[in-house]
Amino acid sequence: MGRRDRSEFAEFALARAGALHRAAYLMVGETQLAQDLVQEALTKTYVAWPRLRDPRNAEAYCRKAITTTAISWFRRKGWDNERPTEVLPEDSEGSAGHESAVAQRDAVWRALRDLPPRQRAALVLRFYQDLTEAQTAEAMGCAVGTVKSQVSAGLAKLRERLGDDVELLSSEEAMTR
Repeated sequence: MGRRDRSEFAEFALARAGALHRAAYLMVGETQLAQDLVQEALTKTYVAWPRLRDPRNAEAYCRKAITTTAISWFRRKGWDNERPTEVLPEDSEGSAGHESAVAQRDAVWRALRDLPPRQRAALVLRFYQDLTEAQTAEAMGCAVGTVKSQVSAGLAKLRERLGDDVELLSSEEAMTR
């Protein structure tokens, strides 16, 4: 890889690291694990960099690496059965509205983390990353029909667990957790 290619890759990695980390975090639910996932995906992207026809497609390539790697890690390690318990501190201000919003976000987050990896990945890519069905299918390495069925099943499980009246987190709220 030439000096010019390396500098282009470095610019890409610096510019998109935050967005890639947010996507990884939403898929795996742990900051350190998300950092590891992004590092692995960036390594794969770096190796493939000379073969990319258009460097503007690097983010899609890296996002696909994040998605497929996360799914394979969950299958191999069985992380779906491990759940850290988070205890929210008492609010000394007594803000009932804020408490309710925090409780709702926490419930949505826990329900999202309980989904199977492919359903979670489909929902994260479609609704948090705002990708089209075709872009999501490309990132997941599957057909558009599979994306539709994974999203449908994931949303059904979320509704079953949370009810129809619970609003899903906006991407901005999810990123600040």
